[in-house]
Amino acid sequence: MPPPPVTAAAAGTWTLAGRTIHRMGFGSMHITASPDRDLAITVLRRAVELGVNHIDTAAFYFSPGGPLDVGSGPTRYATELIREALSPYPNDLVIATKVGPGYDPVTGAFLQAKTPAALRAQVEENLRRLGRDHLDVVNLRILKRPGSDSVAERFGALAELRDAGLIRHLGLSNVRLDHVDEAAAIAPVACVQNSYALDNGRANDALLEACGERGIAFVPYFAIAGARREGGAGTDHDEAVREVARAHGVTPHQVRLAWTLHQGPHVLAIPGTGDPDHLVENIAAGALRLSPGEVARLDALVVEDA
Repeated sequence: MPPPPVTAAAAGTWTLAGRTIHRMGFGSMHITASPDRDLAITVLRRAVELGVNHIDTAAFYFSPGGPLDVGSGPTRYATELIREALSPYPNDLVIATKVGPGYDPVTGAFLQAKTPAALRAQVEENLRRLGRDHLDVVNLRILKRPGSDSVAERFGALAELRDAGLIRHLGLSNVRLDHVDEAAAIAPVACVQNSYALDNGRANDALLEACGERGIAFVPYFAIAGARREGGAGTDHDEAVREVARAHGVTPHQVRLAWTLHQGPHVLAIPGTGDPDHLVENIAAGALRLSPGEVARLDALVVEDA
């Protein structure tokens, strides 16, 4: 008989939103792309069966349909898939979502919520689609604009919604350390979610370290995709990644995830997939232990960020 699959517990734990979660989580962006709704539901349920108790999502994670793309079928929202798959939710499950980016429901135009009213509308949309009366974690995602991108007003608006009981914990996404400092003066910052991979996003090395010193979770997205970003996992891996993978009998994608987790006990992985087999592989990466020499070799694969 084959051995039982590795569970998310192999990655270790961290405290987020007042609960102990496994550091290997699940990102829900890709599940909306599956043409098979039942398969997306299966992947979500399988993730929880394998010990995942931290799911990342956003109301703007969807596959267009209806008014945004007439004739393509119904719009499929990640938040609604999560509700269908997992509600009533397990007591230990932490769902983290994001506000800031969004789309006009009529024109499909991309927009950024900048006012308290717009942010509240996005929070309420998350509540409605997830079927909850509160949100565990809400990350304010911004578009960085040097010199004119204060988060104080927007983060303050979310802090008011936290005080009103709609949100339990707050975080930030796509930010710099000065944004974290600014937000922390308003309300506690539970997590920071930025693009980060062994060969991309390494401008965030100092931010990752600062979060660890402050007890803030650092949650990398695109840890597998790297510079491909929304394009997803690719096959173009540096030879160092391939050699480490061969030495451990694993895939290069698993090495990338393992390296991510090796960056600190406060680092939480959220790989996403719509494939049940890839889900099992991703979670198994939490059990991969790299030697100090292997980590150092992979650390050296720094590329210049655009």
